[in-house]
Amino acid sequence: MHKVQLNPVGWMSQLSQSEMKSVTASHHPERYQLFRRCCLAVLNSGAETDDMHKLMSDNENFQIHLIRKERGVKIELENPPSQAFVDGKLITGVHEHLFSVMRDLLYMEDKYPQGVCQLTTPEKSNSGTQLATGQCTDLVFDMLRHANAISTNEDLNTIVCWGGHSIRPHEYQYTKEVGYQLGLREFNICTGCGPGAMKGPMKGAAIGHAKQRVSNGRYIGITEPSIIAAEPPNAIVNELIIMPDIEKRLEAFVRFAHGIIVFPGGAGTAEELLYILGVLLQAENHQQKIPLVLTGPQESESYFIELDSFIKATLGFKATQLYTIIIDDPKAVGQFFAKQHQDVKQARRNIGDSYGYNWSLQIPSAMQHPFVPSHENMAGLDLHLEQPIGDLAATLRCAFSGIVAGNIKAEAVQDIAQKGPYQLNGEPKLMNLLDKLLQAFVAQGRMKLPGTQYEPCYIIAQTHNE
Repeated sequence: MHKVQLNPVGWMSQLSQSEMKSVTASHHPERYQLFRRCCLAVLNSGAETDDMHKLMSDNENFQIHLIRKERGVKIELENPPSQAFVDGKLITGVHEHLFSVMRDLLYMEDKYPQGVCQLTTPEKSNSGTQLATGQCTDLVFDMLRHANAISTNEDLNTIVCWGGHSIRPHEYQYTKEVGYQLGLREFNICTGCGPGAMKGPMKGAAIGHAKQRVSNGRYIGITEPSIIAAEPPNAIVNELIIMPDIEKRLEAFVRFAHGIIVFPGGAGTAEELLYILGVLLQAENHQQKIPLVLTGPQESESYFIELDSFIKATLGFKATQLYTIIIDDPKAVGQFFAKQHQDVKQARRNIGDSYGYNWSLQIPSAMQHPFVPSHENMAGLDLHLEQPIGDLAATLRCAFSGIVAGNIKAEAVQDIAQKGPYQLNGEPKLMNLLDKLLQAFVAQGRMKLPGTQYEPCYIIAQTHNE
């Protein structure tokens, strides 16, 4: 049996007795398993997988314990994976990330009411404790501040990059080239922290930063418990933040960002794009300045044509005016954000908002509270075109969120294995548009990692009358 004890790093060197008990198998077995899964994902940083069950089965003897010492809390690893070590010593970045996991999981569960953060497996419903809109925003800020992410975000140079974990080699190379152009212009990168389009921009930016002698480059990975277990952090991430659920993760992205890039992806990327469009389409946000670019190599142009067509047909022409499409030109992407920098700064000044955290962005309550994917909730989504554009964007976002869950999240995958695929019901015209886009994602291999066969976790139905 191989055991390793780690000295504390970061904020969480001292824990109360109740905090210690909260992640022990005997007192809180469910939270302990979540803590164990997230730590195992961190120890497998760099592994390109979306199969949490295989990750767990390959490391079934792995355990993790907290040990109280006179100078603080140590983490003890029992049978950790060998790839986390170099010549018998744990990689420094992995060491730091383990304490980030402890920091985020313990802090939120202990500070906020039971059920608000849903760090443990939720019931298959959307009921439970809810926070008011302002409280959700405060919670997201609180987590980012507690991770020491806000104070170093004042230079308006953080670009959030969204895109698929399942992308082709030439698309991955393109994301690196874009990241390089951003790094040369001293932008920092924030992604979902996984492989593919989440890794490429960070890798490219790291080279750009090195050439510009930027010694404090930030490669921020924002994830959430059920995703990190299926998508371990890539090896470039130097700041790991685990938000309580997907909605607070999305809010963290958009309030933290000074610009957003959408690379080719699948259902998760569509969810992210629909989220930011749903927010920016709110009348209260007409003064907001969040540069938004959709970009990829020439070979991926059809992906953006499909996505743009879907947005135009569902959310309307106004929504398409909120983003700029740049094909096969990484340098133009870097120049675009460099030119937008002063406009973003002036917009924040005009409304007296923080440079580090966009407080003034108005996010509807429906887009802040967790949507729990289940057969009942997916079938109950109100999918029809005759509704306010913001509401439609929020509902479509939930549909894609459920598909993401069905593709990679352990609880949803297990639920589908037992009960069959989710069923999406709606107005025929909208259902046809949705089906066309999803079929394009499947045909382009964007729903699973390369080399794996995709079994749809959903069925498109048409039950509403026009």
